[in-house]
Amino acid sequence: MNLLAAALQNPVTMSSGKPLTAQIIDFIQREGLTVGSHLPAQLLADRLQVSRTPINEALATLHTHGVLERQKNRGYFLAPAAESGTLADDVLRQSSDEDAVYQAYLRIADDLLKGELPGEVTEVLLRTRYQLTPAQLKTVLNRIGQEGWAEKKRGYGWQFHTMLTTPEGLLQSYRLRLALEPAALLEPGYAIAPDVIARCRAAEQRLLAGAIDTDSPDELHERGVQFHESIVAASGNPFFIDTIRRVNRIRRLISYRSMQDRKRYPEHCRQHLHILDLLEAGRSAEASAELRLHLERTLANHQKIRRILTP
Repeated sequence: MNLLAAALQNPVTMSSGKPLTAQIIDFIQREGLTVGSHLPAQLLADRLQVSRTPINEALATLHTHGVLERQKNRGYFLAPAAESGTLADDVLRQSSDEDAVYQAYLRIADDLLKGELPGEVTEVLLRTRYQLTPAQLKTVLNRIGQEGWAEKKRGYGWQFHTMLTTPEGLLQSYRLRLALEPAALLEPGYAIAPDVIARCRAAEQRLLAGAIDTDSPDELHERGVQFHESIVAASGNPFFIDTIRRVNRIRRLISYRSMQDRKRYPEHCRQHLHILDLLEAGRSAEASAELRLHLERTLANHQKIRRILTP
């Protein structure tokens, strides 16, 4: 049994929120790719509906395991060693490990939002509570630290940022976005590429086709982030882009809780599609006005569900 066949038979690859390494292996098998085939990061990001950053991380992991070869300035290609059965166990163990890390990440976020974790914790407490190996815990804490809702204390332990666990923290982030995102669409020379519009439109249509009910909170958050960052990035203004990316990283935690109420998502998708239609027609000013209305509606909806946002 080769690597790809073995990976597809592993339960981890078939679960919700499965690791990206396993999803990429699934994609390779489904497309019937052969040794030497190119795996463009953007193509995978489009197909798997995530940003390029986690895709690049997953490709690097598969490269480490010998599944892919990396060519300078060209990207990743399916390696001859991918057919080796000895690689299967390595990659599948990696996928299982990633799944354990991901599940622990979600549990920590949920426990923190419910007020079941103190503001300061030791690594021993986290490792014991969530049954993680030292390496798994390090990976979880690295992600949490990068997203900005916790930081390592000097000398010992970790401290969570409580402002990111409150309803007001989420509402404040939306008020900042309300001030910035519509303005980005009014930048001189604003231009959004047709392939970006097509990618964003496909993501919204997929949600309307049923993924709203089946996607994990992480996946839903990522798709929203991808839409808003894509249309802001078309402004070409690095200050808008950098600020919105920073806000999106730190608002992830509290936004998970808002996803308990998904009834509003179909309307969100339709609003996103309308904005894309306006941008495609070159009507940036109208798209900016619609984006402002969209964010205002979202802000109002979050104010209505404060009970869900509150621990």
